[in-house]
Amino acid sequence: MANPHGTPIWYEYLAQDIDRAERFFTGVIGWQVTNGDMPGIDYRILSAPNPSAPGSTAIGGLMALPPGAPTRPGWLAYFAVDDVDASVAASLAAGGTVHMPPMTLDDVGRMALVGDPQGAPFYVMRGASEAPSTSFQGPTGTTPGHMVWNELLAPDQDAAMRFYGPLFGWRHEGAMPMGPLGDYRFIHAGPAGLGASMNTPPGETPGWRFYVFVPEVDGVIERLADASGRVLHGPDQIPGGAYAVVAEDPFGTRFGFVGARREGAAA
Repeated sequence: MANPHGTPIWYEYLAQDIDRAERFFTGVIGWQVTNGDMPGIDYRILSAPNPSAPGSTAIGGLMALPPGAPTRPGWLAYFAVDDVDASVAASLAAGGTVHMPPMTLDDVGRMALVGDPQGAPFYVMRGASEAPSTSFQGPTGTTPGHMVWNELLAPDQDAAMRFYGPLFGWRHEGAMPMGPLGDYRFIHAGPAGLGASMNTPPGETPGWRFYVFVPEVDGVIERLADASGRVLHGPDQIPGGAYAVVAEDPFGTRFGFVGARREGAAA
């Protein structure tokens, strides 16, 4: 596995209605969907079209929420680890939970679904391939359809980092003041910026939220409304000049997207 320990390598949407979710994300974000060819499972691959060459790049998966699943519908991230079993043991020792014990899928890798002590679920995974994942491009990513920011809404972000720091080698470095909510604190793994954490705002559900890069946020906002989604916050300008939007899909799951404004739209 080429990606460093503690970095995102895959994203997955667990859907209440997989066909409607596919229509929503292909229409609004522009992802392409193909069959994942997993025996006995309707697992679909979300891919970002390559803007400079034929073909596309897989960034995540789409599947129906299994009956009795321990998680809510919505997005999950897979974080690369050097040793899945050791990471699961470390999660448990630090107060986390195990929702799915370590398992190995041929030609895919070894993985487990765990939760942090404040209830946010995520996967740990060691991929079978030595080719690097490009699902997550980081805050400076500019390829449409790839994830560029990982945001943790935590009841106590300092306690969250006491869990994630030793597990993944993360640290808080830098922050933006958020008034009564405290600081919006940036998360780093080594030299790489991964995203940020914040104390959960009133009316929000604790957990992970992910942002995808889009060429233009205004067009996505229009398609979002046509597809029965809605904007919750933004567009808000962020460092670097791009604009961020927090949105909700037709099922009530929240996600974000980042990109430029349409010419003449930014006031």
